[in-house]
Amino acid sequence: MKIISYNVNGIRAAFTKDFLGWLKVADPDIICIQESKAGNDQIDIESLEKLGYHSYWHCAQRKGYSGVGIASKIKPKHVEYGCGIEHYDNEGRIIRTDFEEFSVISVYVPSASNADRLGFKLEFCDDFLDYIKELRKTIPNLIISGDFNICHKEIDIHNPAGLKNVSGFLPIEREWLSRFIDECELIDSFRFFNDQPDNYSWWSYRQNSRERNKGWRLDYNFVTYSMKERLSRAVILKEVKHSDHCPVMVELNAAQN
Repeated sequence: MKIISYNVNGIRAAFTKDFLGWLKVADPDIICIQESKAGNDQIDIESLEKLGYHSYWHCAQRKGYSGVGIASKIKPKHVEYGCGIEHYDNEGRIIRTDFEEFSVISVYVPSASNADRLGFKLEFCDDFLDYIKELRKTIPNLIISGDFNICHKEIDIHNPAGLKNVSGFLPIEREWLSRFIDECELIDSFRFFNDQPDNYSWWSYRQNSRERNKGWRLDYNFVTYSMKERLSRAVILKEVKHSDHCPVMVELNAAQN
């Protein structure tokens, strides 16, 4: 089972950069999309179907903004759009697909360009943590994939000292992410396999940041401890360039009987 999370920064723009050609070669079983920036009627669902994917999209009310989706080769038994909190769901930030053995969530945590949005971001984070804790009571096996807009530790950002007061690496954000991982009993799948620095999933378009690898690791595939024995590989696909983010992948073995 291969699962990819990818903030495409506009699904329509990605399609013009041969996103479908890449998807065919990458061949994930499930791909979680963030920042689709499109309405359902603007997404080429038919082309995804031709590649064997059932796709589901939760779009923002505001046009060209936010939006998440999940495309899966296995048809889910249930799809949940949003988390039931209207002001988040209006922004299209959470979608969940339920399968027989586990559920997959695609989440796009708000960024915080100003103080007002930081408050909104932190409120979302706390409510999302509560949502996951409650969900785990009935669905113990979860894969939570998405753009969290937070670097967890100093190893996850190219200039920790210089960026300590910038949203995305604020102590309060990092503390929340630690709490989220601990209280929801999650594994950061990439760090489960790789403890090396200079591994990032987002780069600014400015100052040749990507070429110089001056990046941030904002994108994660979290897996509940209950699925730890199934983890087989996790990588950052930094050579893939449809967006200012790159995809992140986790592979799981089949469940043992």
